Amino acid sequence: MSIRLNSNLLAALALLVASMWTTQVSAQASATASTASPANPGAPAAMAEVAPPAYRSALEGYQRYTDEKTVNWKEANDTTARIGGWREYAKEASQPQAQESSAKPDSGAAPAKP
Repeated sequence: MSIRLNSNLLAALALLVASMWTTQVSAQASATASTASPANPGAPAAMAEVAPPAYRSALEGYQRYTDEKTVNWKEANDTTARIGGWREYAKEASQPQAQESSAKPDSGAAPAKP
């Protein structure tokens, strides 16, 4: 009985797949026929109206590397000690961005570029 049940199940499954496949094929054929353009009767209308995408280079906004003026390490250490050391930097990092711009001490060094 289980062999007969399995063969009936396989037959039903095959019939279902075949009916779905024929439905899909006929739907695609009718869609292609209904959307064909007069200029190119074999092509769907959607393909005839779409323009190719504009080319945009990945290097469009590239900026060449430029050497930055470096500061002597001794001067940088002295500046850090003068403004309060690492604790001042920790306070500065914990404050919101709006307050940071008004409370910056003038160190004379240019900010680093990312």
